[in-house]
Amino acid sequence: MPLLDPLPELDQRFLFAFLLTLGAGLSTGFGSLLGLISRRFSPSVLTLSLSFSAGVMLYVSFVEIFPKARQALGAAHGMALGYALTVLAFFAGMVLLALIDRLLPSHELPLLPPREGPVDSTALMRTGLFAALAIGIHNFPEGLATFVAALSEPRLGIGIAIAIAIHNIPEGLAISAPVYFATGSRRKAFWLSFLSGLAEPVGALVGYVFLRSLLSEQVLGLIFASVAGAMIYICLDELLPAAQRTGARHSLMIGGVIAGMVVMSISLLLLA
Repeated sequence: MPLLDPLPELDQRFLFAFLLTLGAGLSTGFGSLLGLISRRFSPSVLTLSLSFSAGVMLYVSFVEIFPKARQALGAAHGMALGYALTVLAFFAGMVLLALIDRLLPSHELPLLPPREGPVDSTALMRTGLFAALAIGIHNFPEGLATFVAALSEPRLGIGIAIAIAIHNIPEGLAISAPVYFATGSRRKAFWLSFLSGLAEPVGALVGYVFLRSLLSEQVLGLIFASVAGAMIYICLDELLPAAQRTGARHSLMIGGVIAGMVVMSISLLLLA
């Protein structure tokens, strides 16, 4: 039986979930703005922002999303089988994102402004477009995960939205920086990153239309477990390596991760 049957408050829950997903997606544009108004990019600031984002995502994945998935699947299948299904879905989320990464053009975070010297505008523009494509496709399932979580349990949805929003800020920079240095147009750089972020609310609505009748407690458990795995993969494959590549001190990166965990834990405690 579907978990989300028609209820009088469904419209309010739907609007709340959509606005939460929209806000997470629009943070890509916010990251673009931060990059475009900054005259210089500090490696230390980039390291902190990337590692802070990783800390937020690691904490919410292991402390909130994975246990919620295990609880849902345990209730449906018993604790032993439910735990096994949670673990399988967790790693399936990692594998799915790895396959997407393998099929898409490569993109790296963060993209710093080029040093003085000749600039290959064509190559930079190509990098920006590929980054927008790759990040937009990544944002599609992230939007669905945020939306479904907010519909089923607002507290969990808020936690996922915060983690994804912080993660999207450096992604906005990854899109806008090469486009700006290729074209000299802040407007083009901003709008390309902004449109990439809109993939999240679009993914939420499209996915919900097709999956609404299937959203049982068991399906939600599988979705949450795979989302946790996907978020951990993003941390290990993108955020932390990018933070290391900036050249800032390793201790700064570790501090950022811990700070992200602390802030996320306090946020979730306040929402409890």
